[in-house]
Amino acid sequence: MTVRTLDLGELQALLERVRGLKVACVGDLMLDRYVYGEVSRISPEAPIPVLHTRRTTAMPGGVGNVARNVAALGGVARLGAVAGTDAAGDELAALIAAEPGVEDVVERRDGVTTIVKTRFVAAGQQLLRLDEEAPAVMGEESEAFTGVSVILLSDYAKGVVSDLLIGEALAAAEASGAPVIVDPKGRDFARYGPVDLIKPNASELAAATGLPVDSDAEVEAALKALLAATTAKAIVVTRAGKGMSLMRRGGPVKHFPGRAREVFDVSGAGDTGLAALGLALGAGASLETAVQFAILASGVVVGKAGTAVVTPAELIDAEMSQHAAGAHAKVMPLEELAHVVEGWKRQGLKVGFTNGCFDILHRGHVAYLAQARSWCDRLVVALNTDASVRRLKGEGRPINDLDSRAVVIGGLQSVDRVTSFDDPTPLALIERLRPDVLIKGADYTREGVVGGDLVESWGGEVRLATFEDGFSTTRTIERMKDS
Repeated sequence: MTVRTLDLGELQALLERVRGLKVACVGDLMLDRYVYGEVSRISPEAPIPVLHTRRTTAMPGGVGNVARNVAALGGVARLGAVAGTDAAGDELAALIAAEPGVEDVVERRDGVTTIVKTRFVAAGQQLLRLDEEAPAVMGEESEAFTGVSVILLSDYAKGVVSDLLIGEALAAAEASGAPVIVDPKGRDFARYGPVDLIKPNASELAAATGLPVDSDAEVEAALKALLAATTAKAIVVTRAGKGMSLMRRGGPVKHFPGRAREVFDVSGAGDTGLAALGLALGAGASLETAVQFAILASGVVVGKAGTAVVTPAELIDAEMSQHAAGAHAKVMPLEELAHVVEGWKRQGLKVGFTNGCFDILHRGHVAYLAQARSWCDRLVVALNTDASVRRLKGEGRPINDLDSRAVVIGGLQSVDRVTSFDDPTPLALIERLRPDVLIKGADYTREGVVGGDLVESWGGEVRLATFEDGFSTTRTIERMKDS
């Protein structure tokens, strides 16, 4: 079963819900160091390239990169791990302290060697990776599990994600109701217990089951075998450019297509996917929506160099570019739209109409338009022009110009066509289009809806859609100014 992708309105609503969400990020922490340079000759000592160093960068890797991605997407990461009191541990501590949105509850212990992965890169290609590591385990009762909405276990098989730690995570989740998601390593996935979700990649799924995973049918068989061998509630396998496949216990396999991206560096893409899955599930999204969110986030991050993160703005840009062609096609002037509407009516379709500024799209808008669409077969949205918005809202508005607002609204699955008007009211549009359903918000009364009498005179109806409490463009702008 293949499912549709996340649309722009759903993405924006989800990003708003994950803001400030506390996420436990627990697992193997490492220092990711990148040495960039140029290769112009081969060593006379051996048949190897000589790298002339130009610059060196470093960042938290492993579970540290999961935490960075949680914070970059708007959440608050409680980072639980182990590091040494050595120089690399000091460097990691300073890097973590500089990451806004990451709460450091890392155990620093004498005798522990901080894991360091050093990658040597020239012309965008890794030449060599040098690993310095030794296994380490966490103490009991990790502080990271306190007061969080979701628990992420990032297992790089370096010793932190022990059976004891897994048990503590499951106990904390049972007490708080937080879902537990594991990015696994090794062949024995049964050791993770009844977690909510295990997220292997295709090669890890193949290794754990001994089955091929090249085709959809082979992935389905492997997922069934792995669920039978574990007590996990669900498994999602990441399949690089092929997307992801999800199977709940007792349910069918669902295949989610990947997003076409130019791949620059896959380092840390799994960490980004884990962070996105956790934030979405912690915010109450369905597994399907969480997987779509993770596909989008991972697709963006592979286009970056090194161990990178992705931001909400980058996700919105990526989604807008994905849907721009279709969204632009929905935007049209009144006379062209009138011909489209006449064609719909000849097919016996019920046409709905609503209007507004829709300046910064938020969760309330998405819910409003979805409800409006449920009352008709085709929904037309008329937007106030920029000048009209200024007359209504004052100087400084709109935040987004008409073209931007039209493309964003057009990107919603619930919206079929978008047009605009500059008059004080949309009465001229209503007269020209003659909709079957006229929709306004529940803050109006039936008598106060402009054009309501007209629509009812030709046999149509007026419907008042409910608004979700706590969401408004003005309030969103105020929050943005405050932050």
